Amino acid sequence: MDIALRNTVKKQLLWVALAAISMFFASMLSAFIVEKADVGNWEDIVLPVFTIYSPEFIKDWFSYVFCIVVPIFETSTGIIILSSLLLFFIKPRLRKGKSIFSLVVIVFILGLLFSCFQIKGWKELTDQGVYLTGPGSNVAGSFLYILTFTHLLHLFGGLVGLCISTIKSKQNLYSINNYLGLELTSIYWHFLTVLWIILYAFLKFY
Repeated sequence: MDIALRNTVKKQLLWVALAAISMFFASMLSAFIVEKADVGNWEDIVLPVFTIYSPEFIKDWFSYVFCIVVPIFETSTGIIILSSLLLFFIKPRLRKGKSIFSLVVIVFILGLLFSCFQIKGWKELTDQGVYLTGPGSNVAGSFLYILTFTHLLHLFGGLVGLCISTIKSKQNLYSINNYLGLELTSIYWHFLTVLWIILYAFLKFY
């Protein structure tokens, strides 16, 4: 099998995998819609935030006046969108023969930051008394945990790909004629970005 055909097969396999993932999340969202319609005591979940107060050495009244409320899922949405946009600059840089190492590193770091914000969101939810299962849990909260966790689980695959791409870009192994691995990782990452935007909009507005 020649290189061009092998590359085409790899891309097709990726698209098949993305279609399967899409079907999985579509079924989850469909279940969400059905459950919300059937559950009489459905409790809407307020998406988590955390507050950054002024340093401890500042008086209490001052710290409560001057504080920053950070919406966690909104912030993580901005982070993953930015990371996806940066990937569009890779091909032009390869065309010019420039290094893409710093660009890939930034995308990888943003991916880690997105993951940290998601985990922080779960912590804030548990602090609010919203749990996946057991006492204090409800159907809406359970769906929120499941949807965000399964997305993050798929995102870890993207992080592995970005980690490998970071190493290869450091070794200057990519060129405009040889960057299939990074291209496949970029397609997967763009997919995860669009998927997260859909999930976030669903959780926020539905």
